[in-house]
Amino acid sequence: MDTNAPTTKNTNAFFAQAAIAFGVSLLTMLLAIFYLPSDPWPRAFLALGTLFLTTSAFTLAKCVRDAQETQYVVSRLDQARIDRILAEHNPWKEVG
Repeated sequence: MDTNAPTTKNTNAFFAQAAIAFGVSLLTMLLAIFYLPSDPWPRAFLALGTLFLTTSAFTLAKCVRDAQETQYVVSRLDQARIDRILAEHNPWKEVG
C-alpha cells in the first residue's frame, strides 16, 4: 500500500503544549520589550521585529504543511495510477 501516508496525528495535549509555549514566549518577549530601559524608538523597532518574526514563522509553517500535503496527494495519485495499470494488466491476453 502507500508507505508515504502519515500514520500518526498530534494529540490534543501536544497541540495545547505547543500553543501555550508559543503564547508564553511571545508574551515574554513583548513584556521584555515593554520594560526595556530605552527610548521608545528602539522598543518600537524590537516590537515590530517580533511581530514580523511571528508572522513569518506562521507563514513558513503553513508553506511546509502545504508542501507535505501536496507530496502526500501526489504520491496517492501515483499509487492510484499504478493500481489501475496493474488491475487492467492481463499477462495472458492475446496480442493482436
